[in-house]
Amino acid sequence: MAATAASLKRASDPVYPVMFAIGGCHLLNDAISAVVPAMYPILQAENGYSYFQLGLITFVLQMLSSVMQPVVGIISDKKPRPWMLPAAMALAFIGVLLLAFSPEYWMLLVAAMFLGLGSAIFHPEGSRVAFLAGGAKRGMSQSILQVGGNSGQALAPVITALILIPLGQAGAAWFLILAAAGVLILSRVARWTSDRLKEEDAAAKGKKRQIAGISGLTPGKVKAGIALLLIVIFVRSFYVVNMQGYYVFHLTGEYGLTVRQAQYFIFMFLALGAAGTFFGGPFADRYGRKRIIAASALIPIPLAVALPHLPIWLVAPVLGIIGFVLMSSFSVSVVYAQELVPGKIGTMAGLTVGFAFGMGAIASVAIGAFMDLAGVYTTMIIISLLPILGLVSLYLPDERRAAPA
Repeated sequence: MAATAASLKRASDPVYPVMFAIGGCHLLNDAISAVVPAMYPILQAENGYSYFQLGLITFVLQMLSSVMQPVVGIISDKKPRPWMLPAAMALAFIGVLLLAFSPEYWMLLVAAMFLGLGSAIFHPEGSRVAFLAGGAKRGMSQSILQVGGNSGQALAPVITALILIPLGQAGAAWFLILAAAGVLILSRVARWTSDRLKEEDAAAKGKKRQIAGISGLTPGKVKAGIALLLIVIFVRSFYVVNMQGYYVFHLTGEYGLTVRQAQYFIFMFLALGAAGTFFGGPFADRYGRKRIIAASALIPIPLAVALPHLPIWLVAPVLGIIGFVLMSSFSVSVVYAQELVPGKIGTMAGLTVGFAFGMGAIASVAIGAFMDLAGVYTTMIIISLLPILGLVSLYLPDERRAAPA
């Protein structure tokens, strides 16, 4: 009995070394994936690829990740497999190797497949580790996990400016070091996860584990809440993909910036987006998850509409504000979905993050194809109107008003 109580006590205590380790590996994973859109100007200059061809590379990566993430989540909810985490980073290693040294376009697509599969495995399994390590502070743990990923994305433009522009496509080989480090760290995390799962199984023997969720909601309201949440994620994903991969062409074409200069503007958007991801979790704990999700969807609307028309001296601060506010709901969305459907940690993480990847995949191709037809400026105007769809966030179920069960 005393041993069981001690196990339950340990389960409620946050394990910060593991939280930061999984967040750090998320940084490595997403920095590697973000190199693909960051390499667009390099691949176009060296190989003459069209915007559609560039977008198709990201489409393969993100669509494969999108389809597989819920599958991985469902499988791991039934039987967790901690070894999948280092395996995910090993797949990313192979993808980077191909990305750096692929002489043909089809090989870039194969590289994207390896990167996409590795990312598909990492995200739901990483969310499970964050949930286990967070204990009573799972909101904070999820924020650490997600800010790691967004920080990795934010670093990609800077690395592009410092490494890929001077070295070209082969410069991507430097990311092999990150992938190798990720394999080593995740091997240690996997051992900790295996031990923690054994402890929890022993503590919960003969009992059904109870996971707190949003009570007082009918199945219909839960489904509606998930649907509305996915619309918010759709808007965020389309907008972020445009900023990551295509906004650089607007900056170079309309403002006369060099590719290197433009990358620092993209970094401003992504870096403050990472900061927003971190602060979004604590804000949601204090003010409510629905309120933070709605605020992140509504506040950027006027700024996004104005952005294509601003003078260059206003672009950087507005980009930073949009990035911070828009991404503040990233980790909150995952926890909100997990609480809408309690007991399905991996499945809900796979659904929300996987859907974001899927929308990003579609966006990468759709935006590239439209840009080939209509031009860069017209595309930026159309994308600037997309955040208006975020108004649907006002109708999300409010967890603070849910009736007690």
